[in-house]
Amino acid sequence: MVHGPDKNSVDESTWSEAVSREAVIRRLVSLDRPGRSDFLRACHELGVKRTRLYELIGAYREHPVASSLLPRPAGTRQGSRRLPDETEAVIAEALQDFYKTRQKPSINRLHKEIRRLCRVRGLRAPSWHAVRARIAALDPAELAMAREGPKAARDRFRPVPGQYEAGHAFAVVQIDHTLVDVIVVDRQHRRPLQRPWLTLAIDVASRMVAGFYLTLEAPSAVSVALAIQHLVQPKEPWLAGLGIDADWPTCGFPEAIHVDNAREFRSRALRRGAEEYGVELIHRPVATPHYGGHIERLIGTMMGAVHLLPGTTFSDIDERGDYDSAANAMMTLDELEQWMALEITRYHADRHGALGIPPLAAWHEALARRVRPVCQPHDLAGFMIDFLPSVDRQVRRDGIHLFGLRYWDDILSIWAGRLDRPLRVAYDPRDLSKIYVRAPDGTRWPIRFADLRRPPITLGEHRRARTALRERGLALVDEQLIFETIEAQRMLVDEATRRTKAARQLAEKRDRALGAATAHSSSAPAEPRQAEDDRPIDWSKVPIFPVEEWS
Repeated sequence: MVHGPDKNSVDESTWSEAVSREAVIRRLVSLDRPGRSDFLRACHELGVKRTRLYELIGAYREHPVASSLLPRPAGTRQGSRRLPDETEAVIAEALQDFYKTRQKPSINRLHKEIRRLCRVRGLRAPSWHAVRARIAALDPAELAMAREGPKAARDRFRPVPGQYEAGHAFAVVQIDHTLVDVIVVDRQHRRPLQRPWLTLAIDVASRMVAGFYLTLEAPSAVSVALAIQHLVQPKEPWLAGLGIDADWPTCGFPEAIHVDNAREFRSRALRRGAEEYGVELIHRPVATPHYGGHIERLIGTMMGAVHLLPGTTFSDIDERGDYDSAANAMMTLDELEQWMALEITRYHADRHGALGIPPLAAWHEALARRVRPVCQPHDLAGFMIDFLPSVDRQVRRDGIHLFGLRYWDDILSIWAGRLDRPLRVAYDPRDLSKIYVRAPDGTRWPIRFADLRRPPITLGEHRRARTALRERGLALVDEQLIFETIEAQRMLVDEATRRTKAARQLAEKRDRALGAATAHSSSAPAEPRQAEDDRPIDWSKVPIFPVEEWS
């Protein structure tokens, strides 16, 4: 503990003076019964009067170190109070009853309240600076607890002596979401839409970006599944499709995925999908954001780069100033995705402050520390379906019913009305035209709308249509009416797209969702087929059956 001025903050001459004083004072206080001549000698050596000598002796006896003899700055001693006790009591009362509340009043409002109380009690009100000094003397953790709640106080002041570490590559991958600090434009009219959502994954051992997913939709189980898909799949084909020639070697299943406690990270689809492939799902303790420090710092790094893009919203209003983000927006979501891929590959090749080497080099070192190779999916398309939302549905005689829509395929006739238990049905909210039914033997079958004339629709469109029908007081189980409503809504959206921002957002979300789902379905597992017998037919062995002639 430091007593008095800090010895490291004074100049050499001042410190030398304190050291000289310490030698004289130490000799003086070591005497059992110092006489008058001893005090006079000390005053002469130090060049001070007897009163000052007594002050130095008292300071040294309290803290027998040289720094206790450093000259103190002129003026009122820090922490001292010169206001009357009655005024101090008013300030303390106002601090406790008015300032330390969840309404978080400002210092100006507090000063006005203190002036009011002093006027009522016939006291002279303290100055604004005196009030601010009393606030500065409060315990900041206690003040945050009173004004912002226990969580904010813990997040800001609780010690975090440890940090989350991993010994080798893909031992732990952290995943989290953030709103990107930039506004994107639609593909057709290139007019501003909204800020997209980014789901990022980072390998803790190497700080490599393991994968990401960019979308206009709010975080959901699907965005988590698509981020995990990007995490697991090899990046080379995807980078080639973007026209990027870079090394991004992360792929395969991590041993553990570390996430927070958001609803999408608690979904059954994520839990079952992780368990299916032997991936441990770790949820950080509640109200402990520092446990996700690696992903939080990565998000901060990415957003710092985003702030250089046209249409950025920056981190806060003060930083943005009078910059018109919407007017300057010019990148579509696809262009932002390509830029993000380039920025990530640049980040991989740049020196990491904490590691001292680029993440790409750290990845190869961390990969060499693995005892076993990273596990790769045996069925990349089927793996994706395992992370989609799923429900149990009974196979009826007319097919499977999901969200009021009917699905049918001839394969269902095997179980229709015969199974005494439901089957697991996975669905992609981006395209409800096809679901995936897991048969009792584990085979996964894609099942389409019973009426193949139905167009692909998203779950969002379906819900909006049902809401519109409910408001009109019509039955929600009329499938034909649902599709007619969706078609009418699409026409309205397309017509309004040129006029309103909200309509452009809906149209962009619809087109992107259906387009992405269609691309995914092309790589989904096909229906199992029986092997065809290509052997020639021996017609001589075909039996001749009697026929009845009609004339």
